[in-house]
Amino acid sequence: MGRSLARSRSVKAAATVTAGAAALLAFSAGAPATATASALPAPVPAITGHVMASGMHSVLPTSQCLTQMKIRCYTPLQYQKAYNLAPLYKSGVTGKGRTIVIVDSFGSPTIQSDLNTFDKQFGLPDTHVNVVRWGNVPKFNNTDPTQLSWAGETTLDVEYAHSIAPGARIVLIETGVAETEGTTGFPQMVAAEKYAVDHNWGDVISQSFGATEQTFPGYGKGDTASVQQLRYAYADAYWKRVTVLAAAGDNGATDSEATGTATYPYKVDSWPSTDPLVTSIGGTQLTLNNQGVRTAPDQVWNDGYGAGGGGISGIFARPGYQQGVANVTGAHRGTPDISMTAAVNGAAWVYSTFDSNPKNNGWGLVGGTSEATPIFSGIVALADQKAGHRIGFLNNKLYALAEHDATAHGIVDVTKGNNSFGGVTGYNATKGYDLASGWGTINGTLFVDALAGR
Repeated sequence: MGRSLARSRSVKAAATVTAGAAALLAFSAGAPATATASALPAPVPAITGHVMASGMHSVLPTSQCLTQMKIRCYTPLQYQKAYNLAPLYKSGVTGKGRTIVIVDSFGSPTIQSDLNTFDKQFGLPDTHVNVVRWGNVPKFNNTDPTQLSWAGETTLDVEYAHSIAPGARIVLIETGVAETEGTTGFPQMVAAEKYAVDHNWGDVISQSFGATEQTFPGYGKGDTASVQQLRYAYADAYWKRVTVLAAAGDNGATDSEATGTATYPYKVDSWPSTDPLVTSIGGTQLTLNNQGVRTAPDQVWNDGYGAGGGGISGIFARPGYQQGVANVTGAHRGTPDISMTAAVNGAAWVYSTFDSNPKNNGWGLVGGTSEATPIFSGIVALADQKAGHRIGFLNNKLYALAEHDATAHGIVDVTKGNNSFGGVTGYNATKGYDLASGWGTINGTLFVDALAGR
């Protein structure tokens, strides 16, 4: 998200990566988690419940989706237009030389061939997905609902990270989380991320999963060790200048209970989105025509199918970079930080063939902040290329840019909508920072320029 001139350079100087490091890293970080895996909540892919269509034979224009399905549908080319990425691509900024790391349980056995078809449809350059199987990843079961859900998440993550940064490399880490064996996935995921950071696998990590803070052992009893002991990979990423992103969730100001069958009847927030070392990505709803031109301003995603996550952490204190928005967050960490397209009524086209039922294979439509997060990972890869180095931890700089002429720095305020959901009254979008959209969304070229310090 590129911005301009002398002011962006002065903001850069005010937002060094080391600012507030002591406060950000004040936790028990040296060792891997000691909480037993079976006691931890299961990481849930943010795609869950937001697949609007599958098994379609072709991609339809937005106008036809509205006529036939009563929802909007968008291609990656429409997103490239909406986020003003063409000037970057024309100047050679495509993410070339940078790597996006995507972490998903189980993965998808057809991810490479599916991406090839996706690329051909939209005229994107082919790329090889570097798949790393971390731990004991079971043979893919194409009839198991959990594995199918994660395969759908994997498909969305890879296809949309690539579509925004078509020149970047993709590393897909598949972890072997088998719920039937009584384990949950966070320890494996965090260990894999730590290894990826230590071995220089990539520049930005995209996480489209999370669990409600209240579902972690010790919550509400003054015991946050089960979360704190999982943060060591993020501390490592901070020092090694690797950007870490996480989806803010798809249930507005509430989120799922431990059983996953219901949401809490009051406001909650979810980790790792709430982690101060992570950039939290919320959701917006775009209104685009067939060419990707906006016909109305973006608003907070809240379309009856889901709503952009956001709220106040019950675990983490307000980090230094949110001091300027303390009137909004109070004494705690607020989420999200920034938002991108996530609406189900405005779903993204994906292509997949991993399902045992051939009727479910082909083109489909998906929404959620699990779409917004890999899209933003592509934006980070573009900024890293333009800067000629890793931007690393984003939040210090993001907040400084937003607080010093946000529009010139490509930060587009979202002032319409709210994230009320499931009977829980959420937060309203307002001028400036809010707990429904964060700072809003972006003009890609200006924002990338500003992050890169140009």
